Amino acid sequence: MQSLSNRKKVVSNKKMTFLERIYLPAIFSGMWITFKHLFRKNNTLKYPEEQRVLVPIYRGLHVLKRDEQGRENCTACGLCAVACPAEAITMVAAERVKGEENLYREEKYAEMYEIDMLRCIFCGLCEEACPKEAIFLTDRLLPANFERDEFIYGKDRLVEPVDQRIDISKRQHTGKRSEL
Repeated sequence: MQSLSNRKKVVSNKKMTFLERIYLPAIFSGMWITFKHLFRKNNTLKYPEEQRVLVPIYRGLHVLKRDEQGRENCTACGLCAVACPAEAITMVAAERVKGEENLYREEKYAEMYEIDMLRCIFCGLCEEACPKEAIFLTDRLLPANFERDEFIYGKDRLVEPVDQRIDISKRQHTGKRSEL
């Protein structure tokens, strides 16, 4: 038999022995492996009661941060959306009107900010690209849902509540690349 590279391949048609034909050694070998696994430590966690310990730089759900006065940090510059390799972030910028100084930090803000969690690969490039430190990946896990629409997170789910701040101090120091 010749391959496409014009090299010959030697194919042998070796006859199987009696033990190989009845498959008993292979069956006993498989059963021995199964028997050994019966006495090993179980790696399964009983999830709601037991939770796995996550490293400090674990990249989970996103959060849009607020400043000390409770104003949104995001200025809708679009750098996070450009940096996202999965193109999971979409936003619409708007101008701040008079009287909204206590809601938004800058004159421009994100009127609509959405992340498609099914497309997101949780790489962290969005938080590295953000010049205002407005978006961070937290240690929260993505909940399971049955509908695809529930995985599109808007500002209502991304912006942290004023009274329940999310601690990202470990993420700020260890998650960022070190400057050379």
